[in-house]
This record gives sequence, structure tokens and C-alpha cells, in this order.
Amino acid sequence: MATENLNISKDSTPAATSTTTATATVERKPLYEASTQYRNWRYSPAKLANVRASLNTAAVTAIRTKFEVDEPGSSSTVSFLDADEEQLLVKLYISKIPQLCGHFRFPEEVEATAISYLKRFYLKNTVMDWHPKNVMLTALFLASKTTNNPITLESYTTHIPRTSPSDVLDLEFLVAQSLGFEFAIWHAHRALWGIWLDLQSLLDAPADRPEEIYNTALGRVRSSRLTDVELIYTPPQIALACLSLASPDLALQWANSKFASPTSSPTSTPSPTSSALQTIVEAIKLVITQFGKPPDIESVREVDRRLRLCKNPEKVIGSKAYVARKTEEERRAEEKRNRKAQVARRAMDESDPFGTGISGREKGEKLETIDDDDDDDE
Repeated sequence: MATENLNISKDSTPAATSTTTATATVERKPLYEASTQYRNWRYSPAKLANVRASLNTAAVTAIRTKFEVDEPGSSSTVSFLDADEEQLLVKLYISKIPQLCGHFRFPEEVEATAISYLKRFYLKNTVMDWHPKNVMLTALFLASKTTNNPITLESYTTHIPRTSPSDVLDLEFLVAQSLGFEFAIWHAHRALWGIWLDLQSLLDAPADRPEEIYNTALGRVRSSRLTDVELIYTPPQIALACLSLASPDLALQWANSKFASPTSSPTSTPSPTSSALQTIVEAIKLVITQFGKPPDIESVREVDRRLRLCKNPEKVIGSKAYVARKTEEERRAEEKRNRKAQVARRAMDESDPFGTGISGREKGEKLETIDDDDDDDE
């Protein structure tokens, strides 16, 4: 399970070689490569930064324009958030998800899924439109359902201070839509368990692998959720890096056993493929050790304070932009209702109880047939 998903890169799998037999060799494709996560939610570090920067620039431009419409010149004094500051705020609320999961006794799957949902949401949206607090609560509630660990909305919101059911429900469709309704997530903690089971089959593996090694590696997996590694690397690559942080020798032994030739031993010189994997593992380890911790609270407070001043006015209840947007939405909704009503009236006016395309004579014959049938019934 863990081995089949250890992609070095998107194009790392060698092409199937031709054979002299009549039956062509068909390469088995890893299940992970058939997932929406593999197709739609993987980025290079540069592309990920570009996506966030472009989203931030577009949001600032749109919000600045709305400020100017309400009050010309007002945007010149506003200190808008940049992409890094947006991510700092999102990271704070990522760090709160494990606390809530502990309170509700949600399993690991719910926690990891909610964090992935929150990250993905802010690859399509900006904190200047949607504050991470309510999005985080909605993502967690949605994750409890998609992982088959449901909780009633009343029980959920009752145990969270200053939270009403509408705070969650109002955003649920938006969150699902931003995810592309792609709810299944492949997680590193599952890959880690697969690697751990694999280790038991190594003939020369230490007989006394302490539980502490696995728990330490799992802790590193949890720390990795505070970083972007899941948006860049595959779950098994992340899992192997976390195992390497807990026990470098054991991780190296496992990796070599998977890429060793049939005549070599797991402890022999690593193959080129194994060496490439080690390069990836070291890069992941560096990210986790440097960024796998919650942000500084004081820094986030400053960002949140500025967010109150540069938030999209269309989302601020009572503002001119908010009222104008609601008025426009109501106007469009009324027009839509009117169009539907007109179509319905036209359909009723033009409808024929005997179906379309029946001539007058045919209709008369139809009436006569009905009369005859009535006479027969009598």
C-alpha cells in the first residue's frame, strides 16, 4: 500500500517495455494516481506561491475598488494583507482544529481531513472575503460527515462559544463548492501506518522496534499539517520523512528495501531511485522542522487587527457595499422568479391537453373516441 504511492515525481514511473510475446505488458497504475487529490490538488512550491499571490492581488484590487466607490480616496490609508499574512492567519486556525477534535473526541481522520479542507478553501478564496474562524468550523463539521463521523449541528455549535448553527450552515455549500465537491483525502498518517506494517516483514529489521518510534513519527505527521507539504508531496513521501525524523536508520532501511535489486540487500548502496527519494525526504524534513509549529500569537493578532480594516465591505453587515450587494441579489432573484413565472404561464397558455402536433380533425376524432369509450362504459 505504501510502496505503490511512493512517486518520485509525476513522470517518475518508467514506461512499460515492449515484449516479444503476443500479450502486451500492462503497468498497474497506483490507486493514488487515480484520485482527485493527485489530479487537482498538487503544486510545485513556485506554483503554490503564485496561486496565493495572484488570489491576493485580485482580492486587493477588487476590495480597493469597492472602497473607492463608497468613499473616493479611502483606500489610500488601508493596509491590505499580503499572501504571507493571509497564510499566517489561516495557519493559526489550522492549529485550533486539533483542539476542537480533542474536545469532540473525533478520530485522526476527521482532524486531518478538516485541515486539508481549510487549506484547499484558501487556494480558491481569500481571508479578506471569508474569515478563517467560521470557515474552520464549517470545514471541521463537513469533515465529520464526509469521514462518516457525524455529529448533530446543535451538539456541535452548542459546545463552541459564540457560535450559532447559521455560522456553520451559511458557509457549508461555499466550502463544498470551493473544494470542487472532492471530499476524499489521502493522508500521510495512513501511509505511515502502512510503512510501519511493512517494516515488520523486513528479515533484518530490529526485533524490538519500540512504540515510541511510531508515536514520534506520527507526531511529526501532525506537525506537517501546519505546513504546505501535503500540497506538494505525496502522502507516502511525507510519511517516510516523518519516520526519518523519528528513526533515520529505520527509514533508510525501509526505503532501500523497496528500491533494492533482487540480488542486493536492503543495506547495500542505495539505487539512483532511492537516492532521488532521499533528496525529497530531506526537503520535507527541512520544511517540517522549520515551519511545523503554530504561529506567534502576537503576530497573528496584528494581522487580524488589520484584517478588520481591509475586509471586503460587501461582507460587512450594514456597510453601503453590503446593502448594495443585497439589493442587487434581491433584484436578480426577483427577475429570475419573474422569468420562471412567465415561462410557466406561457407553457400553460400554449399547452394542449392532447399533446402537441395534433391537428383540429385529429382532435375531433380523439374527442369522438373518448365519447365512444364513455358510452361503452355505460
